[in-house]
Amino acid sequence: MEKAYKKLEMSIQKRIGLIAHDNKKRDLLEWVRFNRDLLVQHKLYATGTTGKLLEQTLGVEVIKLQSGPLGGDQQIGAKIAEGNIDFMIFFWDPLEPQPHDPDVKALLRLAVVWNIPVACNRASADFIISSPLMSEEYQRLITDYEAYKERFKGKDVT
Repeated sequence: MEKAYKKLEMSIQKRIGLIAHDNKKRDLLEWVRFNRDLLVQHKLYATGTTGKLLEQTLGVEVIKLQSGPLGGDQQIGAKIAEGNIDFMIFFWDPLEPQPHDPDVKALLRLAVVWNIPVACNRASADFIISSPLMSEEYQRLITDYEAYKERFKGKDVT
């Protein structure tokens, strides 16, 4: 059976999710400082503490959600599922166990389900932000999940 796709518009002004685990906050702050001129042209979302640090570093408003362990990762995930995040920069710490590791895995899964670019380190973040697609509109293909959502409609599944 052939998969159906829908196109989701990414405007010139991107909606960027920014997240960093504690041991990676310094790396993210250095990266945003270096890329400030480009980042301030876009709408920025971040989890709690990271958002406060980003506002101080960039001198612009950042839409701040809860701290990651308090649900911020899930809030970013919800925004991805709603089509309100165009790509995500997530500097996570692979060497430090996190109390909310299942949330981190769920967030990365949602990024794949909704086909958004994800950078998990400086090199991949550099590649994404230096892409010519950063300064133009983009049609992102996503799987059309209507058939999936309709599979139990009208059936008693209790």
